[in-house]
Amino acid sequence: MFRIAALLALLTTPVLAETTLYPAPNGMADARVLTVYSSLDGPLARPMIQAFQARNTDIAVSYEDLQTVDIYDRVVAETDAGQPTADFAFSSSMDLQVKLANDGYAQASNVALSSSWPKWANWRNTAYALTYEPAVFIYHKPSFAGREPPATRAELIAYLQANVDAIHGRIGTYDIDRSGVGFMFLSRDQEQFSDLWTLVGAMGAAGVKLYSTTSAIVERVASGQFVFGYNILGSYAAEAASRSPDLGIVLPKDYTIVTSRIGLVPKAAAQPELGRAFLEFFMSAEGQAIMAEQLQIAALNPAVPGANTAAAMQQALGGQLRPTPVSPGLMVYLDQVKRTRLIARWNDALIQ
Repeated sequence: MFRIAALLALLTTPVLAETTLYPAPNGMADARVLTVYSSLDGPLARPMIQAFQARNTDIAVSYEDLQTVDIYDRVVAETDAGQPTADFAFSSSMDLQVKLANDGYAQASNVALSSSWPKWANWRNTAYALTYEPAVFIYHKPSFAGREPPATRAELIAYLQANVDAIHGRIGTYDIDRSGVGFMFLSRDQEQFSDLWTLVGAMGAAGVKLYSTTSAIVERVASGQFVFGYNILGSYAAEAASRSPDLGIVLPKDYTIVTSRIGLVPKAAAQPELGRAFLEFFMSAEGQAIMAEQLQIAALNPAVPGANTAAAMQQALGGQLRPTPVSPGLMVYLDQVKRTRLIARWNDALIQ
């Protein structure tokens, strides 16, 4: 049912994608083209693509910047229609990526680092976690002058209830009905936090604004239009904070959900060998170092030095971090009945 709905949605509703073409560095007009569907914002992806092309000068790259749900829908619909699809799919929505792999829409990719990659981050050499990204609180520093921002969910509830009028309409988080990563974060919250619905109700009373993209929330908090953002992808926040001194970041002390962007080569990839080459570069020490240093996304490859790595974060924070394993268990909330119920409860709590 889910696949049929996705196919019909694709056939009846145009998917808006921002496509950037990177010509082959060697100037060949008839160069092979690597097609990438990705939820990583185009400007952030540029250093990785350019470094890959520096090692593969005969390859052009067509980079399509899509919402996570649209990546899933495109791969499913194009495959089911007997058409070629992306050579590489890279998405922050772990559940949808694992569903692609579990349902046969991805192919095994045995690359150089497959056997040594962390076991929780590799599902059958088909779906690979390539990043290590905490879900953080973000806040506007001048708005918290003279006081500490909330550092736990219980503290956030107290802050929202005590300041409901002063901050009304100045809180942001994901719209779980439109954001795949937002839905997954809420699903994990429901497993980890017994007072979740009190928190959602407090955000609703404070006039929380909902968005499908991380950048929309981060930009508003950095500018002071918003005072606080909940469950925000830490990589985007860190990159923005490097440019915006008024943007503060908190790794929640009660627990910090850690998510990963998953890369895979679709079964119907037009040129799967190019997809595997890009995957291998993503996993390499060079590619992971670019992520850590230029994209501000923590690296998983243990050969990458520095603080912005999974190893360094685990050593510093230990049990506070709750990484999400790449496994079919991620698909539990993609069940349409459970999904509908969770969204309905979310909407009811916001309204009440």
